[in-house]
Amino acid sequence: MSLSNIFDIAGSGMNAQSMRMNTTASNLSNAQTASATAEGAYRAKHPVFEAVQRQLNEWNAFDAGENDVAAVRIKGVFEDQSAAQARYEPGHPLADEEGYVFYPNVNVVEEMSNMISASRSFQINVEVMNSAKTMVQRVLTLGQ
Repeated sequence: MSLSNIFDIAGSGMNAQSMRMNTTASNLSNAQTASATAEGAYRAKHPVFEAVQRQLNEWNAFDAGENDVAAVRIKGVFEDQSAAQARYEPGHPLADEEGYVFYPNVNVVEEMSNMISASRSFQINVEVMNSAKTMVQRVLTLGQ
């Protein structure tokens, strides 16, 4: 594996974790938005990742396996289908005829732990890129 592949792998990981942080931030910012109906309530969103492996030199069968590059791809973002939280608040302007207001199915504690995990994963990928960059710089100074 060449050092340029490391940049591709770490870059795809940073992209995935950036998407994870964005969806988590969206969930946290909408955690207390009220709705008049359960169907209208915000649904928590979660990204789905998949590991992919692509071959760099498809024309050369002898190098298959040595020139494969692993990466992380964002397969999609799905909405959590669990029920919205119904709270009895008869004085709320969005309350239905029974006095219930519906809030998103966002678990704030879970979302905060997702944010911390995504932030640390992003930071680790940055450190991998910096380490690879340092190695490339040191290799370039060998001939001096």
